[in-house]
Amino acid sequence: MSSKDQKSPNAKEIDQIQKRYKKYNLSGVETLAIADTPYELLYSPTEKIPTIIVDNFPKLGKLAALRFIEWVQENPDGVISLPTGKTPEHFIKWVQHYLRNWDNKDTAKDLENNGIKITLKPAMKNLHFVQIDEFYPMNPNQHNSFNYYVQKFYLKGFGLDHKKALLLDCSKIGSTPENPALKVFESKKVDLSLRYRKPKNYLEVLQKRAVELVDQFCTDYEEKIRQLGGIGFFLGGIGPDGHIGFNVAGSDHYSTTRLTHTNYETEAAAAGDLGGIEVSRGRLVITIGLNTITYNKNATAIIIAAGEAKSGIVANSIESEKSIAYPASVLQRLPNARFYITRGAATGLNERAAVDLDLSETLSHEQIDRIVINTSFNANKPIMELSEADFKNEPFGRIFLKKASSNWKSLKEATIGRIQHNLNEGLHYHENKTFLHTAPHHDDIMLGYLAHIQDLIVNPTNKHHFAYMTSGFTAVTNSYVCGLLETMLKYINDGYFAPLLNTDYFDSKNMDAKNTEAMMYLDGVARGWTTLKKEGHSRRMLRNIMLVLEDDNIDNIKERTEELINYFNTQYPGKKDLPYIQQLKGMVREWEADLVWAYFGFTTDSVSHLRLGFYKGDIFTEEPTMERDVPPILNLLNQVKPDYVSLALDPEGSGPDTHYKVLQATAHALKIYEEQTGRKDIRVLGYRNVWFKYHPCEANMYIPVSLSKLAVLEDSFLEAFASQKNASFPSYAFDGPFSGLARRIQVHQYVQIKDLLGPQFFVKNQDNRLRATHGMVFLKRLTIKELCDFSAQMRKSTENR
Repeated sequence: MSSKDQKSPNAKEIDQIQKRYKKYNLSGVETLAIADTPYELLYSPTEKIPTIIVDNFPKLGKLAALRFIEWVQENPDGVISLPTGKTPEHFIKWVQHYLRNWDNKDTAKDLENNGIKITLKPAMKNLHFVQIDEFYPMNPNQHNSFNYYVQKFYLKGFGLDHKKALLLDCSKIGSTPENPALKVFESKKVDLSLRYRKPKNYLEVLQKRAVELVDQFCTDYEEKIRQLGGIGFFLGGIGPDGHIGFNVAGSDHYSTTRLTHTNYETEAAAAGDLGGIEVSRGRLVITIGLNTITYNKNATAIIIAAGEAKSGIVANSIESEKSIAYPASVLQRLPNARFYITRGAATGLNERAAVDLDLSETLSHEQIDRIVINTSFNANKPIMELSEADFKNEPFGRIFLKKASSNWKSLKEATIGRIQHNLNEGLHYHENKTFLHTAPHHDDIMLGYLAHIQDLIVNPTNKHHFAYMTSGFTAVTNSYVCGLLETMLKYINDGYFAPLLNTDYFDSKNMDAKNTEAMMYLDGVARGWTTLKKEGHSRRMLRNIMLVLEDDNIDNIKERTEELINYFNTQYPGKKDLPYIQQLKGMVREWEADLVWAYFGFTTDSVSHLRLGFYKGDIFTEEPTMERDVPPILNLLNQVKPDYVSLALDPEGSGPDTHYKVLQATAHALKIYEEQTGRKDIRVLGYRNVWFKYHPCEANMYIPVSLSKLAVLEDSFLEAFASQKNASFPSYAFDGPFSGLARRIQVHQYVQIKDLLGPQFFVKNQDNRLRATHGMVFLKRLTIKELCDFSAQMRKSTENR
């Protein structure tokens, strides 16, 4: 979306804005925020909830923090309810900054410029706090519990009074002195049918009583909130299915505090916090209800959202009539309800996108292609068959016709030409080229564009190197590592490795031995021999254990392995591991990456594992640094001397995630490499995989994918990435391994191109590669300058730098 240069509004302009939106009770902070955008507060009747768009993720947190402080100044004894997770990162940082530096001259000026009266510092001690939700049961001392988060970042971080806080301690709720909830529900699974049926055994007697106590607690919790007058200031994020708190899609708009199930999307989103979908699936929650949030009709209720991944659910929530399909639509009840969102999260709001398009003096090729392609999809016609009437039926189409004038037919045909050009680029034959394939995580490359690599390796004159930027330890569950260790220990105790221990086989520099392990595992795959696969796994695990523990004494190794097995069996899932445990888990992922490229004949010296230092598993992670994270990439560039460098090229996300950070470090390293070598011929291949997808107009290379390549994608993923086979940390969009989702995406992309060009394009094509196509990979080829420009744009939208 476009932005415009803004000067500070004068008193008259502020008065005009407030009069225009009088019914929505715009605050001083919000008035200035609206004045700083080219958009209206609300585009009625399409939009139902007032919305303010900011440029980037830090500004989103800042706006929410300023509005919160403003509200607290006006309601010093008010009732607040604030969110957990990663989205409120900058909200928390800004509130803490303002409270700590209230008397600082620069801070005071910043506050005043944003509509805050600095004569009255907000008194946090007088506020009442309401915790929104929590998993049940849950030990509040676990660092992944919402109770722990609330106490750390809000009660302690904001200086709130613990005595005035309504908290959810889900180790005590449902407990009796004799039967604590964590013991009664030791499996963490709660059967809500016990509300209505007779218990079948003594354990169920205890569980039924616990459920009754929880239900009574929820009733009392709701009553306490209402006795306080209801929630006065609610700040919440929004989940992939639109959930607010744990009020998932389908929740009753008159729901109150309750113990309830969630849904798959919510379970998948929670898997990272809880240590895997195995833990989060079926896990119950206690949440305040939608009616709890809207009980106080004067409440200020704000939903914050960042990133293009949220744009679809944000648009549906804002534009929908009140519907249980979109929980946030309940906020239409409240005149003081708002959405604060970033530009990325706003891309699905058509009225605002139309404003940007209309303000453009000319339309770029990408803008033209987007309009033509979307019109084709909406009209359910190939592009060639689109008529002027089809464009007139679309708001963007009408703008297109206005700007194209009588030239619209030739512009439509130019879009077809660019699509066909992109297909030809995908079929281009490369030779004598060196490719450096990079990835944030160990399965990103294969999920993104394995079919293209299969095309490239057909020509032996091309050279390939694969580089993984992080250790990826967060994707490995405790139970999976524990299983590997138990198998390895059995091999040791049975004497399988005794002959090898008397040689240099397990020497860390023995590359031949590493390649032997990969070959052994893949021989097991080919023959269907599980024992061969297990032995290959166990040899590599023993090698890794020796390296991590810096000990090759087999008796010591056996003792330490028993300790590690006990560790993995006793630590709660989702707990941040010690550094050496992180290293061990990361080496599991590295072994899997070695395996997948051994699948295609590459040895371990073709794979680099850089383990960039920013990746530490914290909820609010640090940024990459020039001194620490760029040199390893630059050194690899000097070693490989690539003609092509691939990287994950995702759009604005919900904050600075791993893909974004790797993009920044890689772009910086490439810029330095280009300056040092003078090479202007290097090209970047930007890919996306299961987290983000290209619109056809955003990519400039379409790689045809045959059924055989789709089969190889799934087979190699499931065999090489064994830790991901059970999809412990899945996408909310697909209940299964990532390879299944990647296949679905690639097939969908093929169908898109087929629909755009007409059903006969592939059937009657003279190229057998296109006749064999049933999937499609989208890539974007860039120069290093174009990559650096994109990187700078992402840095501004993500970090405001």
